Amino acid sequence: MTVYATLESPLGELLLVGEESATAPGGTALVSLSVPEQKGGAVVRDGWRRAPGAFAGVAAQLEAYFAGELTRFDVEYAAGAPGTDFQRQVWAELEAISYGTTVSYGEIARRIGASSVKVRAVGTAIGRNPLLVVRPCHRVIGSDGSLKGYAGGLERKQVLLGLEGVRAR
Repeated sequence: MTVYATLESPLGELLLVGEESATAPGGTALVSLSVPEQKGGAVVRDGWRRAPGAFAGVAAQLEAYFAGELTRFDVEYAAGAPGTDFQRQVWAELEAISYGTTVSYGEIARRIGASSVKVRAVGTAIGRNPLLVVRPCHRVIGSDGSLKGYAGGLERKQVLLGLEGVRAR
């Protein structure tokens, strides 16, 4: 069964979507985390059950992150989460980016063994990340150090990087 909850944050009201899981803390594995007006973000659907308590652990981690007290999330993702093999490979690299640091799209391509012509595909995969904030796609910037693309909006990307002490152009 799909469950959801909302959580106020410095980015606006977050939408957390999950599936029941016997192994996840609190019994819910995260499927997506979206911000308001996110390109490709989740929207509540018929048949979903509102269950704020199911996300208590995730909510506590998010609150600690926004308070500057948490630098790495420990969240179980739903096994049937969307994504191609290529996207999952890119997303795994996102999770390897340390708090307070950034890497370029080209660096992500290099890390997964993709040619330089695949940088655009890497950017597309990053843009389809269904788990904003907890899977830190906001830490990927242009090769010149500038902010480039973010499904939640560049203003939110700048807020997240600022919370982590990163100054980007």
